Amino acid sequence: MDTLQNMRVFVRVVEAGSFTAAGQHLNATTAQMSRSISDLEAHLRARLLNRTTRQIALTEAGERYLHRCEQILAYVEQAEAEAGDAQAKPAGNLKAHAMTGLGQCYIVPIISRDQARYPDVRVELTLAQRTPDLLDEGFDVSLTMATKLPDSGLISQRLGSAFSIAFASPAYLGRNGTPLVPSDLSRHNCLQMVTSVFPADEWTFDGPNGQESIALGNAALRINVAEALAVAVCEGMGVGLLPAYSAAGGLRSGKVVRILPEYTSQQMNVYALYPSRQYLDAKIRTWVDFLREELPAALAKDQTRLGTITHNHDLSVCGFE
Repeated sequence: MDTLQNMRVFVRVVEAGSFTAAGQHLNATTAQMSRSISDLEAHLRARLLNRTTRQIALTEAGERYLHRCEQILAYVEQAEAEAGDAQAKPAGNLKAHAMTGLGQCYIVPIISRDQARYPDVRVELTLAQRTPDLLDEGFDVSLTMATKLPDSGLISQRLGSAFSIAFASPAYLGRNGTPLVPSDLSRHNCLQMVTSVFPADEWTFDGPNGQESIALGNAALRINVAEALAVAVCEGMGVGLLPAYSAAGGLRSGKVVRILPEYTSQQMNVYALYPSRQYLDAKIRTWVDFLREELPAALAKDQTRLGTITHNHDLSVCGFE
């Protein structure tokens, strides 16, 4: 039995004053109207209407039940309107995730511009080096980096790509010399990132001679947060290999310089992941659309500029301006 529909029939019968008039409004027969009321009374084990061949009248129980039905149906209509509005108007809480460096340099400024366009959206941004389980952890969108995504039921949008660069402090290079080709790194202290994205004990470079892989010895420092490793490089502890945006602050200040300028490493795609394309909430749809407008151009611009820059100390923290 469809209790909610039978409640609608009950309210309509009372408002119309007869089964026939209610049936005309609901495009149903008089017999169907009568059966709905009988089913409802059997379910409640209470008589709601006294009826004769000419008129109907509410019982005392029917009067109480009518009031509750009107309240419940009003709540249902309100809930349906709110749910439908979520498909049309961006509003509410957007729970987003991004890789730490990517989030700091690109996503926070994009959020600022997105909220200027959609002021009713409130963003809760979590920065982490891992890709969360969107369904279990309740995220609406995750921005992650990978060479290739694993199979999953998630929807993905590729938003561009980013590469890593090798860099070191002038003080470190003054003590140990400047590597000119990747094989020179075997004589240097290479500080290592330890994440699912960066393979342990090996760096792979793309350069003039194609792809070259360098086996690394025991590193003096292994760390899982790019920004912390960038600090270690600034302190002169060794050579680092990080996404370019993570090194940007040190490049700007002159605390570090790029080495092996003809080489890049760890070319990775940037993806937006979200649970479903069907009936997508407007706040999620507009956020992904805005990312597609903004992020690819920002990533491409920075890669182009880094491709021609070696020891330029006049770079902004994240925009390389």
